[in-house]
Amino acid sequence: MLLFLVLLSFALSPRAEAGEIIGGHEAKPHSRPYMAYLEYIYEKSYPPQHCGGFLIREDVVLTAAHCHGSTINVTLGAHNVKQKERSQQDIPVSKAIPHPKYNAKTFSNDIMLLKLKHNAKMNKYVKLLKLPGSRNKLWPGQVCSAAGWGQVALSETFPDSLQEVELKLQADEECESRFIHYNPKTQLCAGDPKTRKATFKGDSGGPLVCKDVAQGIVHYGKNDGSSPRVYTRISSFMPWIKNTLRKI
Repeated sequence: MLLFLVLLSFALSPRAEAGEIIGGHEAKPHSRPYMAYLEYIYEKSYPPQHCGGFLIREDVVLTAAHCHGSTINVTLGAHNVKQKERSQQDIPVSKAIPHPKYNAKTFSNDIMLLKLKHNAKMNKYVKLLKLPGSRNKLWPGQVCSAAGWGQVALSETFPDSLQEVELKLQADEECESRFIHYNPKTQLCAGDPKTRKATFKGDSGGPLVCKDVAQGIVHYGKNDGSSPRVYTRISSFMPWIKNTLRKI
């Protein structure tokens, strides 16, 4: 009976109808000033596709390689992406740099740097997000968070405003048993399978944040929006990130 009531309340929830991250809620406006909203054209697709990302340098956004397009535009400082907020900065991407070993078939090395055409203006609405260092340890059960403008489960409805959700890191075995290509060296497993909390379509490229540090990038999962889901492990790519940043 209790389960029925929980499912009924979820089905009738106005917030769920508005299209939030699964099991999450609307973020406090501009509480995640590092978030980037990406619109990109993929092989002349229309309307444009969209992803998430996050600012790591005044002129560089980190995102997922599968968010690549022939043209990419980044919006920073946004909360409601359906409105033209005064806090927003729209900056085209001058160069997209996916990881050279990205493989769309095996979902490996799904990480990409975006060089913006000009520096973003740093203010209370637009700030950088820290990348992991050697002292930033992770463990199963640790509570992290993710955010994005992705769709609600099994619906094409996208939210206007940024949504967020807390996710628990899982032991690698949880994802190894579900995903044939899961690699614990380069990927993270997050999202308690006992709860209905997850990132979903459209959230790709956004950060998995643990103690104010970007530890993962929203990657992929089951099409039903269930947990756990797979995130790119940023620490594994720090040498590539640092080397590339020196060149662009």
